[in-house]
Amino acid sequence: MSIVDPRSGAPLTAPQEPSSPSRDTAPSDEQLIVDVDHNNIQQLLELSMQVPVLLDCWAPWCQPCKALMPILEKLTREYRGAFILAKLNIEDNQEIAAQLGVRSVPDVKLISQGGLVDHFQGALPEKEVREWLGRYFPAPEDAPASPEEQAAEALAQGDAATARALYEQLVQQNPDHAPYQVELARALVAESRSEEALALLDNLPPEERDAAPARGVRASIEFREEAPGDDELAALAGRDDSEARYKRALRQVADGDYESGLEGLLEVMRRDRGYGDDVARKTLLRVFDALGADHPLTVTYRRRLFTLLY
Repeated sequence: MSIVDPRSGAPLTAPQEPSSPSRDTAPSDEQLIVDVDHNNIQQLLELSMQVPVLLDCWAPWCQPCKALMPILEKLTREYRGAFILAKLNIEDNQEIAAQLGVRSVPDVKLISQGGLVDHFQGALPEKEVREWLGRYFPAPEDAPASPEEQAAEALAQGDAATARALYEQLVQQNPDHAPYQVELARALVAESRSEEALALLDNLPPEERDAAPARGVRASIEFREEAPGDDELAALAGRDDSEARYKRALRQVADGDYESGLEGLLEVMRRDRGYGDDVARKTLLRVFDALGADHPLTVTYRRRLFTLLY
């Protein structure tokens, strides 16, 4: 079974043993990436009986589509035949788009055995696309860490300068991808460049500026401003009252030791719920905002806070 690439006229053939092709026999771009229209959509569906097809529904006016497409093409080459990438311009193929139920773009559909397996919408960052593909395909053994993964790892290891440089490259390459700008702001905060981080966040579109990730970076800046300095912290040594416990916890949060800080805030609540007009509970909620709703520490300590309250 073959399909014709409209760009080159070359036949597109399903690669043999797509899950484990050798480097020497890696399929070419003409075999892996194809433009789709009414002339070959049926061939593509038939091809999906032999090898899965990743159908990228896009439009020329869609900026997120332009950010996502290079990521999909890169990953298609990395997977070397585990699936075919088919690109459908919905402006030129509105009837096909309607039949496929495409309502907004980018819309990426995984098709296998002639049927829809799964799909996602929006310009996901590379890490999330990899995770999505990982549900259905073994990761390439020699796949290098993406710049996004390298940046996140550098930030986690305390190498803020490297993380910032990598995020700057990602922002330059994907200027409309707000999550990269938020992570760049996070790296700037880690370098004690809070004013630059705030300026970056202030320039985001309103829906991104007010979303949880950006709010979390702002919260981390506030913690740094509120936390006691080294001299004040030294003066608290040996004290075991609520003020000392609260300020030590605040400093731990500001330093990125979130688990110790959360534990300390809970302890203030246990011992003196009324301290500072319930400031320990309010600060816990701000830390949750900074970490994000899905962070493991947020999940754990939100549950412990609920147990303590009720």
